[in-house]
Amino acid sequence: MTDLLVLCTGNAARSVMAGFMLDALWDGRPDPLHVVTAGTHVIDGQPMGMRTRAALARIPELADADFRRHRSRQVHGVDLVRAELVVVMEADHVRFVRRQFPDAAAKTGTIRHLCGALPSPPPSLGERVASLGLAETELSDSDDVLDPAGAEGDVYAACVDELWGLCQTLVRLL
Repeated sequence: MTDLLVLCTGNAARSVMAGFMLDALWDGRPDPLHVVTAGTHVIDGQPMGMRTRAALARIPELADADFRRHRSRQVHGVDLVRAELVVVMEADHVRFVRRQFPDAAAKTGTIRHLCGALPSPPPSLGERVASLGLAETELSDSDDVLDPAGAEGDVYAACVDELWGLCQTLVRLL
């Protein structure tokens, strides 16, 4: 089983979007994928927001997803220990992991960086992630998927569209 941890700030938009997308895109493959989403600065237990739900519902592959099951949650050390790969939305999230959970830095990268740098299989995901030198990778804010929080629905829709393409690429590389 492949364990992915997907992080954003509040676990209310970007990580949630990517988590549902990765689950849907992986569906039907013989080897299981376990996706956990969390945030770096969270109010635990919050449901998915209306704009996030509406933006996700535009994707036909997510039409049957039960968005009501999501509740925001703060990342914990055990999440990082279990994950083979930690996928984050922005350089500040990588900085957070490097500062708070340095043991996980070598398996933490922005989704955009991972989509451009992660080699295709084989070998194993762990070996390919290790080859990236993520703990020492120079960070660039240009790799960020911008947070739509507080914006209008069209900004959420644009975020979903951006993440949909990135998640399709990431799934091919896993």
